[in-house]
Amino acid sequence: MKTTAALAAILLSLTACNKPATVTTSSGLQQETYGKMPDGTEVKIFTLTNKNGLKARVTEYGAILVSMETPDKSGKSADITHGYDTLDGWLTNTSYFGATVGRFGNRIANGKFTLDGKEYTLATNNDPGDIPCHLHGGIKGFDKVLWSGNPVGESGVEFTYVSKDGEEGYPGNLTVKVTYSLNDDNELKWEAKATTDAPTVINLVHHTYWNLSGDPTTTINDHLLTLNAPSYLPTNAGLIPTGQIAQVADTPMDFTKPTPIGERLEADFEPLKFGGGYDHAWVLEKSEGLRLAAKLKDPKSGRVMEISTNQPAIQFYGGNFLDGTVTGKSGVKYAHRTALCLETEGFPDAPNKQNFPSSVLRPGETYHHVMIHQFSAE
Repeated sequence: MKTTAALAAILLSLTACNKPATVTTSSGLQQETYGKMPDGTEVKIFTLTNKNGLKARVTEYGAILVSMETPDKSGKSADITHGYDTLDGWLTNTSYFGATVGRFGNRIANGKFTLDGKEYTLATNNDPGDIPCHLHGGIKGFDKVLWSGNPVGESGVEFTYVSKDGEEGYPGNLTVKVTYSLNDDNELKWEAKATTDAPTVINLVHHTYWNLSGDPTTTINDHLLTLNAPSYLPTNAGLIPTGQIAQVADTPMDFTKPTPIGERLEADFEPLKFGGGYDHAWVLEKSEGLRLAAKLKDPKSGRVMEISTNQPAIQFYGGNFLDGTVTGKSGVKYAHRTALCLETEGFPDAPNKQNFPSSVLRPGETYHHVMIHQFSAE
């Protein structure tokens, strides 16, 4: 009997060790095992909640925002992001759903740039208009690596990643910290800081796809969008900025007042034809520190999202390349324009444009990018 009891105790202990652990902090932040990488490395997921019932889930893989649940005007909560239910799904992510993108988010012409007299060659992993370019950090950018996540403060998670010199062709060892936090003012904050031991270029981007209706099968073309941006960056057919900064006034690019996204999509306007819709960087009103960049509202649900940032531009992408081939949460096939991205950022192709704000980071400097999403309903 003693032998049997001892064996049972051992089996119970082994079962407990194999069971995914759930750790909840005093502030209500929850940490769990989300799954394992192909090499067997365990991946954690964290759940942030506030007193108003908002819930954000973030994971170490890709420093990804897995889901964001917010209430509509009747108090009914729903996830308002595209993505996947499991880590295995996220490992197939080719759309950058929810991800922290780097080392350089957005596009670099021809996958080349020159820094301090030396030319660097990057992967050309994107070819809009059959014109190759470098997109979102390359073949294996920051969205496809495992970060190290740990709780910080009352309701935050800090993810750390060290990008080695030469990774994806970029110079310098880059140490990156990305923090997600959720407060009782319904603000989800994404904050990125980075340092380097050699001159490099950087443009970290948060890349969540939003549909404020809470129904991922519906279009976002009826959402009302406001961009506090008097100008935008025209592109060539390869979606690379030409270097010109153009005024939005009297064009389909004018979102200085709340405007339905789909209202002017079919206009005879070259930038819309190049992008297959909206896929451009808007230049924000100049301001020191944080400024309101965008406001998005779904008239039916009443959900509102306001975005503030310290960056000079915001990329508005209207989900033009979603085509129903990606199966996401709950088996939904994400159709054309069922979500949009609003990505605060430095200017695309800045390493190749002397008149654009510099994207160069040097030893002794700290890159700092703040992006705050505030949610409400009306």
